Amino acid sequence: MMRINRKVVVLGVTLSAALSMLITGCDRPRQDPPPAAASTTVGTQIDDSVVTAKVKSALLVDPDINSFALKVETRKGRVQLSGFVENQAQIDRAITITRAVEGVASVDNAVSLKGARATVGVTLDDSIITGKVKSALLADPDIKSFDIAVATRKGAVQLSGFVDSRNQINQAIVVARRVEGVTSIDNELSVKN
Repeated sequence: MMRINRKVVVLGVTLSAALSMLITGCDRPRQDPPPAAASTTVGTQIDDSVVTAKVKSALLVDPDINSFALKVETRKGRVQLSGFVENQAQIDRAITITRAVEGVASVDNAVSLKGARATVGVTLDDSIITGKVKSALLADPDIKSFDIAVATRKGAVQLSGFVDSRNQINQAIVVARRVEGVTSIDNELSVKN
């Protein structure tokens, strides 16, 4: 007489039931979840990263632009340039170069003019202020600080980038103002759309 192993039977029945549910599930029409209003797909984030890299590269090879003084942020093909440069011609050139890059849908100019030459001491102080502002933004749980670029020129702090809401913009300004050494805030932040 043949002896049946209960464990093998239970395993077989379980596998049959699972396979049955999988096959039955394949016959059902696919229902996609409704799209989120302001969400960004992984593909879009990758595309934006590629556009940012292309813009930075294009700016880097132009001898008339100090590309290290510029910050580049991209959101759904919308590129925001920010930072401080010497003259209007550099701003105009940076915008022209950026517009020519494949994948750029539009350009937001948030670049400011430096004004008078800064001393080494002021430049060092500005670097310290930038670091303190970045740290303060990072410490605030209501702000997505990785989406915010910070540049400082003679105590004037420029905040730029794309954030989720107007409340985050307001909170970022409040946090930055509290940092010792900040003389003013230049808000160039935009709400993601």
